[in-house]
Amino acid sequence: MTAGEAEIMLFALDRSRAQFAWKCGGLDAAALNRPHPPSRMTLGGLLKHLALVEDKYTCEFLTGQPYPAVWQDYDGPDWEWRSAANDSPEQLYALWRDAVARSRAAWSAALAEGGLDQPAKYTTPSGESPNLRRALADLHDEYARHVGHADLLREAVDGLVGEDPPQP
Repeated sequence: MTAGEAEIMLFALDRSRAQFAWKCGGLDAAALNRPHPPSRMTLGGLLKHLALVEDKYTCEFLTGQPYPAVWQDYDGPDWEWRSAANDSPEQLYALWRDAVARSRAAWSAALAEGGLDQPAKYTTPSGESPNLRRALADLHDEYARHVGHADLLREAVDGLVGEDPPQP
């Protein structure tokens, strides 16, 4: 309730991740690959897309390191959406969980080096680098947008509704 800025922003991101995991969790391949027209979006596509987004922010904004080998087949825009149907639920869940783990470790290391005001590794074509505050806000925004999609898609799959996962 009284955490600092970085802790609050990471809390919000983790809350959105938990909501997303709940909305996508426990489904078979048919449910993960079921589109709901007119959209072609699927929960499996969302899992793969957000795994790629996590690794994008980790590699391009935090570490400056190359993408993990799991992305070697990437062939351009919308690839993750198109290719998710070829992956098993186990592969999709593991891909997303592993990307989140890499992201959490990278954020922890980066923030320990200097907080949210430090510049990201990413540089725009005009030579500017956003600070880590901007990168973290953008990553959270990506989740906020897609948690809403997952909420609607999951309700259409099996009727699951609610804002937060049940608490133990």
